[in-house]
Amino acid sequence: MSGHSKWHNIKLKKGKVDAQRGALFTKLSKEIVLASKGGSPDPEANYRLKMAVEKAREFNMPADNIKRAIARGSGQTGEREIEEIRYEGYGPHGLAVVADAATDNRNRTAGELRFLFSKHEGNLGETGSVAWMFDAVGVLEADPAERSEDEFTEAALVDGVDDVEFDAEIATVYTDPTALASVRDALGDRKVRISDAYLGMRPKNKLQLEGAALTAALAFLEALEEHEDVVRVFSNLDFSQVPEGAFA
Repeated sequence: MSGHSKWHNIKLKKGKVDAQRGALFTKLSKEIVLASKGGSPDPEANYRLKMAVEKAREFNMPADNIKRAIARGSGQTGEREIEEIRYEGYGPHGLAVVADAATDNRNRTAGELRFLFSKHEGNLGETGSVAWMFDAVGVLEADPAERSEDEFTEAALVDGVDDVEFDAEIATVYTDPTALASVRDALGDRKVRISDAYLGMRPKNKLQLEGAALTAALAFLEALEEHEDVVRVFSNLDFSQVPEGAFA
């Protein structure tokens, strides 16, 4: 999972300066819409919204865009409602995938994702078809800030933390879903810089692929990531097998 976080975040950072900026802002807006739809429009009173706004600001999303997204989520704009939908299925070579999407047209999104799965020799499944292969977790992505693995792990082991996966660029801290907010606050008190926090899915067992099979799996995951309605993608791929050059 930490490998996926590293791969995904580097792609996002490139999005700040390339032609995909518009698509990136669309995804960030949808996260804000969903967060404000599910709670207070005040980021200080809505933890999920606060995280979504902080993430949008990190990627230099204009303040007016953020305000419009909050207004839309609060039902103040009269636009079509955006709903959160989870899709499950198998990609190439038995890769299990869970994709969380945000859309104002579920029929369109389902059709487009079904096509993507089919194009990459996979199958979009029914609800529950692969979710049993994952555990629901809280996920925090953090900047180690030049800490060694031992130093970061010691700082990150607060009440509510189940596991830590260290990477020199992006470390991943796993929590019980109910402990996500409290762990984030505790890590903040320990000067651990959190770049993202969300409810996610962690595979119980990882799938090891090599060569052409690994290339096909990465291409499929990238295609899902780039779909404008897909907010997050979780898979059981063992990213430790991915060559360092794949992150360039």
